[in-house]
Amino acid sequence: MSLDSVTQSVDQAVSGFFEPIATWLGEVVFYSVSVGGAELPLIVAWLVVAGLVFTGWFGFVQIRKFRLAVDVVRGKYDEKGSAGEVNHFQALTAAVSGTVGLGNIAGVAVAVSIGGPGATFWMILCGLLGMATKFVEVTLGVKYREVHADGTVSGGPMHYLPKGLAERFGAGGKKLGKVLAVLASFMVLFFGLFGGNLFQINQSYAQLVSVTGGEDGLMGSSAGALFFGILIAALVGIVLLGGIRSIATVTSRLVPAMAGIYIAACLVVILVHVTAVPAAIGTIIEGAFNPEGVAGGVLGALIIGFKRAAFSNEAGLGSAPIAHSAVKTKHPASEGLVALLEPFIDTVVICTMTALTIVIANPASWAEARKDPESIGGVTITSDAFETVLPWFPYILTVAVLLFAISTVLTWGYYGLKAWTHLFGRSRTSELTYKVVYTLFAITGSLLTLQTLIDMADAVLFMLAVINIIGLYLLAPVVKRELNSFLEFVRARNAGETAEGDEDQESVKTTV
Repeated sequence: MSLDSVTQSVDQAVSGFFEPIATWLGEVVFYSVSVGGAELPLIVAWLVVAGLVFTGWFGFVQIRKFRLAVDVVRGKYDEKGSAGEVNHFQALTAAVSGTVGLGNIAGVAVAVSIGGPGATFWMILCGLLGMATKFVEVTLGVKYREVHADGTVSGGPMHYLPKGLAERFGAGGKKLGKVLAVLASFMVLFFGLFGGNLFQINQSYAQLVSVTGGEDGLMGSSAGALFFGILIAALVGIVLLGGIRSIATVTSRLVPAMAGIYIAACLVVILVHVTAVPAAIGTIIEGAFNPEGVAGGVLGALIIGFKRAAFSNEAGLGSAPIAHSAVKTKHPASEGLVALLEPFIDTVVICTMTALTIVIANPASWAEARKDPESIGGVTITSDAFETVLPWFPYILTVAVLLFAISTVLTWGYYGLKAWTHLFGRSRTSELTYKVVYTLFAITGSLLTLQTLIDMADAVLFMLAVINIIGLYLLAPVVKRELNSFLEFVRARNAGETAEGDEDQESVKTTV
């Protein structure tokens, strides 16, 4: 029996078993209501409302404290002797690598096709609101993290939900928090294996095949798929064995490199068509309130823009606090401020650059997609936009996709590890078992699609947003206190009243 027939049989068997579950789960989690002729998934509204609430609650912190956030990333307020494993910049790049990916390339193309150019405006607005949500969840992630005896750190919703709720609401909050922590761990683990690993490998392999001659080309065979899977799995396994320090070292180089390559290509297209930039910006703004996309209507453009931004930056889902919790700091809010830069980079900068490139280049495939929903493509529209100026760009896009995919796989490997150890313990055997399983999943990513499980993983991850944001509302007063504490430290440091290392060590629980 050939490898092709084996993988196809596995694909069909898995899909046949899980498809009814995935369909039901998707209908529940992404339940939509009709608003002005457009379908609004309630989970997207839930995320956007959270961004609005936290933006107001913290007085537009994403705008007022943006410069301070940049200063923190630069290391201006670092303190000697802080618990943690990585610096602010490394924590930021590790988290960004988990959100910047194919959604920024293919997802944006879908948004401006269905919602028209105006969807870009609403995508930017949603990204700005998401900055406040990210600030809140990451501050809590650092506040309630655990620093283990070996110096490693664990954080995320599986830690701040039980600890924070117990602290605020006593025994009842503790019991509820423990249940929510188990659910959160399962959701993060499931998405990590299928959405953060298998899907990324599968899509990057598909792009590689497309530029190497298709199914009849060098990489189109089952042997090519297996070779690619083993190669990527080996790279991921080696880095994953090194823990967050190793992941952060790689992503701190990989993320700026991949973002730089992609943004540079966008700028080339924009500069070649520089005279068209004012008109393109005008089209985006006008389209936000008078759209002509497939969805139709202002609400259609708004919903599509919000939906793509929510799926792209993951603000409120509870995933990013896992990476940010490893930062070296004594003030949780310092990393919360760093984290608010994440949706800005992911959505406001990279997604906007993609949208602007497509609108300016106006490739034929985009024009066709806006007329016919059945013809809407993702990465092909973006690739065609670049190809109008850079005929060889599909090869560069392949490099970008590979870098996006590898960095995402690495970060979700770490997220999944923290969920796994919360469920099954932190023994060396337990951790090694997870890393072997995760690496094997990377190999199968180039051989199998398992689309049904990937769809399930998306639904499970967004279920986490419901649990997570309830916790954020209940623990927002804690975040307010932490922000005031850090701002007082900043004032004192700027006035020369404190020196590095003068502050007391943060109160964290150390476990064996």
